[in-house]
Amino acid sequence: MSLDERAFFNERPEQRQGRYTCPRCRRENDYAVRWVRRTKKDRVPGNAGDADRARFAKLRDHLLRIDDEVVCKTCGKKFEIPSHHSLLFVDQFEGLPNDAELDAEIAAAERQPAAPPDRSTLPARFTRPSRGWKG
Repeated sequence: MSLDERAFFNERPEQRQGRYTCPRCRRENDYAVRWVRRTKKDRVPGNAGDADRARFAKLRDHLLRIDDEVVCKTCGKKFEIPSHHSLLFVDQFEGLPNDAELDAEIAAAERQPAAPPDRSTLPARFTRPSRGWKG
């Protein structure tokens, strides 16, 4: 008999922030969504068979979403999280910028004044005087 999948993982609850729009009141808010982080154990359990060992070699760390619904902070109605992703692999997050880095990059871009457009490089059709609608 094969082992249950939970025998291969250590589970730890986790909360992650998500920005969702309520379908009723159309307001966008940040919500705390509960997840379970499953990290692969360092070795195969002792009572595992050959099929279990082969399955253990293919397993990856992942996040499993627990909450399927959240309550709108504005209107108080429950709505489903509009995502088909209830399972996310942890290695997909590596290399992605986190929210703090994105906010810092946006703030730095806002501090730099935008250069005025160079009017000398506009095409001639935009710079020549108009002759009216009859041309």
